[in-house]
Amino acid sequence: MTSEDFIPARLRRLWGRSESSRLGRPATLDVNQVVTASVEIADRDGLGGVTLPKVAKSLGFTGMSLYRYVGSKDELLELMADAALGAPPDILTEDWRAGLRSWAFEQRAVFRSRPWLTRVPTAGPPSGPNQIAWMEVGLVVLSRTRLDWAHKVGVLTLISGYVVQSVRQHSDLAEGRAEGQGQADAERDYGRALVRLVEPARFPEAARLFSSTLFEAPPSSTPDATIADADFTLGLDLILDGVAVRVEHPGS
Repeated sequence: MTSEDFIPARLRRLWGRSESSRLGRPATLDVNQVVTASVEIADRDGLGGVTLPKVAKSLGFTGMSLYRYVGSKDELLELMADAALGAPPDILTEDWRAGLRSWAFEQRAVFRSRPWLTRVPTAGPPSGPNQIAWMEVGLVVLSRTRLDWAHKVGVLTLISGYVVQSVRQHSDLAEGRAEGQGQADAERDYGRALVRLVEPARFPEAARLFSSTLFEAPPSSTPDATIADADFTLGLDLILDGVAVRVEHPGS
């Protein structure tokens, strides 16, 4: 028994360690071709547009033939997610907070360019080479702290989850807005409507919120990207403030 026998087939394919046909016949395709075609479809049609028959047709094959190269639709999604994530950038800073901020914004840029990535089901911890590469960069940043491994993994998981949820929520809200309506206008209309519906006697704090100037603040001419950046930065800073406390007191 070799060391390869301890590696599940899906992980061997994810890491490019298994290129042969599962049925023993000469391969006319390879996993990379299948994944590349699938990513192209997702970029064009969204994740819902990726089906084995559609991928196979784009390659000139039948849907069943793809099972020679990927074990299942779930495995294909895992392969796609890692390939689409791509390699991380180098983060050259000695400041852990600045490093994590850059790490988060770089991830966000990838997910915003391919929002379908936020829809890929999470079936387990990071396993692909690109996912591990991103983890490596984050761990290097955190190596300048005294946090233990559990805390380092927890910090990276928390920030990655925040990035995914933030991009997904922003995309959902944009799709739900009326055609041509910007985020600032949508927030203004939301606040003006709720201030008339939320009764102070029943929801005193919520009533105070909607009576404030929060939803009137951004002028309608403010670009959506600027508002989204501000919202994302606020949430990220709150997370990093919490991380800072644990960095200062790692044993607490």
